[in-house]
Amino acid sequence: MTASRQVDDVGMSASTSASQLGSTVSPVLALGAVILTVADLARSVAYYRQAIGLRVLEQSEGRALLGAGTTALVELREQKGAVPSSPRHTGLYHLAILLPSRADLGRFVSHLMTEQLAVQGASDHLVSEALYLQDPDGHGIEVYADRDAAGWEWQNGQVQMGTLAADIAGIVASAGEDTAWRGLPESTVMGHVHLKVDDLSRARAFYEGLLGLDVVVDFSRQGALFVSQGGYHHHFGLNVWHSRDGTAAQDGEARLLSAQVYLPAAELEVVRGRLLLAGYAAGPAGEPFAVSDPAGNLLHFSLRS
Repeated sequence: MTASRQVDDVGMSASTSASQLGSTVSPVLALGAVILTVADLARSVAYYRQAIGLRVLEQSEGRALLGAGTTALVELREQKGAVPSSPRHTGLYHLAILLPSRADLGRFVSHLMTEQLAVQGASDHLVSEALYLQDPDGHGIEVYADRDAAGWEWQNGQVQMGTLAADIAGIVASAGEDTAWRGLPESTVMGHVHLKVDDLSRARAFYEGLLGLDVVVDFSRQGALFVSQGGYHHHFGLNVWHSRDGTAAQDGEARLLSAQVYLPAAELEVVRGRLLLAGYAAGPAGEPFAVSDPAGNLLHFSLRS
């Protein structure tokens, strides 16, 4: 299942680019909707529609499901009076919405500029280009586009990532003459989820040892790990920048409730088996299940169609 095994099979050298591997990125893992609590549902729905460009797929009393096309990306659940979560608490660092192309990111940036919407940052990560925002409850949001995987550089099984200033002019120019904002494209997906954890060693044992993901960026000395499956640059970010030895976010805080993970049947059963052997209640074979990582971040596992 792991990308490191796939890389070994093709004889990856100490310094190899994805182009030398045939630019094969083929994750079987996919991420679905992230569920968040919010203090004011109407306020949050308005933000995700107007600022981010999601559309409402379902809405009922105290709950709204938003997405791109028919793909659910964010579920909001109202908890009136909730306050932003403490940085010291584990939970969501940011959810990361992946656009199909740089041109789509250019249209998104033009939209932000036209509407004069606040951003937290804009970065070039070598493998991707990203904008960072924050919703009214303090939940972090990344909207990004990947660079061609053929240009990703790998060394000793680690993908080379960095944090440089984004080329905003170049991103906007990539949209060409078609700068019209139509919301998020239908093929937008949840690209990765970045989590706050309390201990990187325990997080690594769970995500690498039990879920079978590869540590593709080891910044543990700087307080972070990035893990993925199938040669992607990361499906989960894990950091202790503010939350080292912290506790899970509490009821009454706007917080992460869960993140959805999809796997094909065979992979789902492999993960379930590892979790059961480790003492997790992962449910009967063939059924969806939910488990919390050692920091209390809840993951829902389901069958990928």
